[in-house]
Amino acid sequence: MKRWTTLLLAVVLAGSALSAPSARATTPSVRATVPEGPRVPLAPVRYEAEDAAIVRGAVESDHPGFTGRGFVDYDNVPGGHVEFTVDRPAAGSVPVTLRYANGTTADRPLDLAVGGRTVAAGLSFGPTGGWTGWRTRTVTVPLERGANTVRLTATGADGGPNLDSLTTDGGPGTTDWSTAVVESTMARFTPASIGGWSYPVGLYLYGQYLVHRRTGDPRLLAYIKSYVDRFVDSAGNIGQSFGHLDSMQTGRLLTVLHRETGHARYQRAARTIRDRLNTYPRTTEGGFWHSTSASRHHQLWADGVYMVTPFLVEYGKQFGDAGYAADEATRQLAVYGTRLQTANGLLRHAWDESRRQPWADPRTGLAPEHWCRAIGWYSMAVVDVLDAVPGGHPRRERLLTLLRDLAAGIERYQDPATGRWFQVVDQGGRSDNWTETSCSSMFTFALFRAARQGYVDARYETVARRGYQGVLAKLSLGADGRTRLADISIGTNVGDYAYYVQRERRTDDLHGLGAFLIMNEQLAMR
Repeated sequence: MKRWTTLLLAVVLAGSALSAPSARATTPSVRATVPEGPRVPLAPVRYEAEDAAIVRGAVESDHPGFTGRGFVDYDNVPGGHVEFTVDRPAAGSVPVTLRYANGTTADRPLDLAVGGRTVAAGLSFGPTGGWTGWRTRTVTVPLERGANTVRLTATGADGGPNLDSLTTDGGPGTTDWSTAVVESTMARFTPASIGGWSYPVGLYLYGQYLVHRRTGDPRLLAYIKSYVDRFVDSAGNIGQSFGHLDSMQTGRLLTVLHRETGHARYQRAARTIRDRLNTYPRTTEGGFWHSTSASRHHQLWADGVYMVTPFLVEYGKQFGDAGYAADEATRQLAVYGTRLQTANGLLRHAWDESRRQPWADPRTGLAPEHWCRAIGWYSMAVVDVLDAVPGGHPRRERLLTLLRDLAAGIERYQDPATGRWFQVVDQGGRSDNWTETSCSSMFTFALFRAARQGYVDARYETVARRGYQGVLAKLSLGADGRTRLADISIGTNVGDYAYYVQRERRTDDLHGLGAFLIMNEQLAMR
């Protein structure tokens, strides 16, 4: 069962500078010091229903609109219950918000108990106009410091409502850094000025969507819609050729907007990407080329799988194409992993089947270095796909093996001083190498999610939490009250060691902001 760990930040006096541990220090301790700034809303903590203990009920996903991986469908008998373990940093009366749907015409009441004692009997959960008519009900309950069991027991013969999640406020001393990053970014850019149809914008806006999904703030979704509507007309036409995988990543926003709005034009635009894959060029083993441009023929870049496979499985689920999507996504990950992964568990940045590129080893076709963000893209992609494909899929075990070997490599090369990972991952001992924020966020997300899902050993959660604190050490508030996320590598081609370590390090680059939001929504909310 998921346990939420409070975001631990050391707050220094107002106006003091961000202090981060030295990259060459020997102590494993990592602490983020963040200057005081304007008040940021406290972070809600959401507990998904599928992570609770369930008696006389089951996790289902046949009614859309839920968060997480599903909702609890109570059996149609009295006595079924869902029990959450809710962690609190301090004792007190806490508002608890329950998200539910009731598609019948009758009330489905629940008793709410904390620590075995009923604190609210016969709570009403009336009709919501359908099983997709999700609503919330908030009740204030007494919680102790530490772990609390919160049980919701059906009292009627028809059982309880479909229960999606339980949410509390973050508690004293916590800051909603996701909200702070999104508010800061929306203040810097409008939907028209944030950039063109590109994967860094798509990555960031997908992270913003995760924040919207948690907070329900309609402004965040409206911003995403305004951006996408610059490129998709009312008939669903989208002016993109999709001649490279990078251009496909933003397609995730099309499935999001179709799900949120029901507008058919987003499905038609998403179908353009899906149909492009029918003729998209491949290696002899079936791996998608990174790009159709002449300088990218016959090449697999580890970046590419994230650009297409999460979109694929989400498209398949949304539009009734799950069989093809699962098969294609797992094939791509297997081909890329087989060609790019080396004995240390890490992936090389790229592979050239033709062996013609200057960077390609003439024997193996591999690029010379383990570039961190390329590996981060792959790590997130394999976790996203494993979350989506059926448990009995024939390639599932292969993907689990690739992920477990990768997790061991990521752990092996984590910087003991900062908890982050280096731009060239396996060369942390070199004085000109530096820890990079976007890949550190990606590794942190992938390890934490994989540990929670049981894809890798539970000990990797500890590795992820050290990575999380390392990333937080790169986050600060400026004098204007806006967030600053430092040391993010700009977009990068394939090169040698010197090329990677000399790449420009930016603050608030969208590669890093998007990766941070995806990571933070996974860790800070748990």
